[in-house]
Parts: sequence; C-alpha cells; structure tokens
Amino acid sequence: MPILPLSVAMISFNEEANIARTLESVARIAAEIIVVDSHSSDRTVEIAQRYGARVFTEDWKGHIDQKNSALSKCTMEWILCIDCDEVLTEDLQQSIAEVVTNGSADGYTFNRRTVYLGKILRYAWQPDRKLRLVRRNSSPIWGGYNPHDVLEIKGNIAKIPSGELLHYSYKDIRQHFEKTIYYAYHTAQSYHQKGRKPSLGKLLLSPLFSFTRNYILQRGCLDGIPGLIAGMSAFVYVFLKYAFLWEISHSSKRQDGNG
Repeated sequence: MPILPLSVAMISFNEEANIARTLESVARIAAEIIVVDSHSSDRTVEIAQRYGARVFTEDWKGHIDQKNSALSKCTMEWILCIDCDEVLTEDLQQSIAEVVTNGSADGYTFNRRTVYLGKILRYAWQPDRKLRLVRRNSSPIWGGYNPHDVLEIKGNIAKIPSGELLHYSYKDIRQHFEKTIYYAYHTAQSYHQKGRKPSLGKLLLSPLFSFTRNYILQRGCLDGIPGLIAGMSAFVYVFLKYAFLWEISHSSKRQDGNG
C-alpha cells in the first residue's frame, strides 16, 4: 500500500499499552504522524518516535484544545484524527487510500466498533460513525464540549466505502467505570459552563432511556454479558452526568448567595 499525502493527528498521555498497536495500523499509509503528548511518564514518547512520529510535549489544555493543537501542526493534504486506543482495520486502510487518491468529498465518516472484555461488540454502542478523515483545506476544527469533542469542517461529507475503526476502550470493568465517572463529571462541568440546568426529569428518565436505547433498541442484549455491562454503564454515565450537574449548579448558587 503506498504512502499517502496524509497526516495522522493524535494526542497522548501514558499510552504505552496502546499506542504501538495504533501506530502500526497507520504507519504504512501516512506520510506524517503528529503526536501531542501531555508529559507522559511511561514509554509513550519513545514508542511514538520509533514509528517516526513528530512528538510535541505540551501541558494539558483540555480535549478540544489539545486536539486542535495537533491539527494545527499537520502539513499534508489530508488529515486523519485518531485516538491512541483506536486501530484501523485493513479494509479501512484500503478505503482511506482509495478516497485520498480519488475521493471528491471534503471529509469522510466511518464506523467505530468497540472491543470490550475481549469481544468485538456487534450491537452495543452501535452505530458509532465518526468524522475523522478530512482535507486540510476544509478548515477542520474540534468543537463540541469537553470531553466529548466533535470534528467539524467546511465542506461536504461522505461515508467511507468500507472498513471500521476498532476501539480498544477499556482494559477491564474497573477502568471502564472509573472512566465513566471521569467523563460524567467533566461533561457536567461543560454543561454548567454552557448554561445547561439540571432537572428531576433528566435524573429520572434520561438514564432509563439511555439503557433502553443501548441494550434493547440497539440490541446490545445480543452481545451477551459484555452488552449488558455496556448498557448499564450508559445508565450510570447519564445518571451521574446529571447528578454532578445538579451538585455543581447548587454549589454555584450557594457561593453566589454567600457573595
């Protein structure tokens, strides 16, 4: 497979357990790999440099600003944005080569499928389409709210022909729910900063809807026990997100009242 006019943009922090697998899946097609690292204390930087990556060490600025920093350093015609726990399948590598060479769109989405507890989930957290492959001249920028960033461009977007991104998200259940708490708290902070308000209805109904959507409507039940755990994590995440938002909002009101 030929080397493409493609930059890979990544951010990292203590990812030695994952980053080699990720870089192995892009090194054959990318002319440039950009890694913005947040002072890793393990072998992340060493491994990245072994794959020819240009590594920039920067203080942590939040998911959105950190990813935009990586974007700004890319010099190729096309940019592929991936995380250190994501891996391109061979079909996806081939599809990327095809659209970079002959594609007419400004950006391409493809599906991400989670590998969880040793099992590729076929239903839970599906579909999970992501815009990750973009032309540099389409003004790509990460937006959304921390930590749920969204890549945005100016131009037309198409679906990639075939192939998927495999997401090796959690090494075990403990890490899964530790991250669930982390993301729920930081999402609540972002909601508060954007003026969103908590409500009893959100606390009661949104977690139930999230579980129903993941486990029943998206048929996560067909993924066995891992699918059930994934569904329950969706319930816990949404409940904690709004519980934290309530806590942050009431704390802010008390502080304003004392002021």
